[in-house]
Amino acid sequence: MVTWDDHEVENNYAASISSRDVPVDQFLTRRAAAYQAYYEHMPLRRTAMPDGPNARLYRGLSYGTLGAFFVLDTRQYRTDQPCGDGLGMPCAGAFDPAATMMGAKQRAWLMKGLDRSRARWNIIPQQVMMAGVDFSRGGDRRLAMDHWSGYQVERTRFMRFLADRRPSNPIVLSGDIHNHWVNDLKVDFDDPTSRTVGTEFVGTSISSGGDGEDVPDTMEPVLARNEFVRFFNSQRGYVSCELTPILMRAELRVLDYVSRPGAPRRTRAVFVVEDGRCGAQRA
Repeated sequence: MVTWDDHEVENNYAASISSRDVPVDQFLTRRAAAYQAYYEHMPLRRTAMPDGPNARLYRGLSYGTLGAFFVLDTRQYRTDQPCGDGLGMPCAGAFDPAATMMGAKQRAWLMKGLDRSRARWNIIPQQVMMAGVDFSRGGDRRLAMDHWSGYQVERTRFMRFLADRRPSNPIVLSGDIHNHWVNDLKVDFDDPTSRTVGTEFVGTSISSGGDGEDVPDTMEPVLARNEFVRFFNSQRGYVSCELTPILMRAELRVLDYVSRPGAPRRTRAVFVVEDGRCGAQRA
């Protein structure tokens, strides 16, 4: 199962909006070429074949009654990032009720699918971090506007949906930021006592960012400010997940270096999510 993010086309693009102020008609020509190249090189069905600059990539797949997978596309249908994009203090645009990551049609499809799912595990592979991490190291809040934090109303609506409708064992799989994260998903990320309604695993990059390090000193105050973050690591690697009827086991694999050959692979941390219990536990 594959899905794209931004770099197949352009860094931090939003629907038909270029992050480099390319005119819309030129940008959509580029997007059409990028989507076509993606389709030709990735394992996708005919239903994902592009029609010019448009391609239906969000889709549902199932593995019996054990797991249902809701693969999202939060790049093609989103509104423009607020607050000038990037990392910064939230502005009014971050709380715009009309702002969207998924678009109305995809959002309705996701919620309907989760509501009807009878699978033990409901897995949501998607692009950018969903948890509301405050990246400040002291002082005013700093949020990543390209992430779900730039689309607060839609994220809160989805968190409340998970709280109210209670689909079985919701797990979000994310990427984008070249780090490992394990996050509790909360109805209100600013309230440490807020109910946990799901779990997010963010996989690091395979090679982008160089060797990296375990936990940089600059991240310590960030982690202290975000109690819902269960784990962070800034090395290269990937996440390996195993589903059983009673638990999900996630192994966060790392390499100590990628700048030269021969690094041994090792498991940096293991977390489990128990059936019927939201939130990840260190194994």
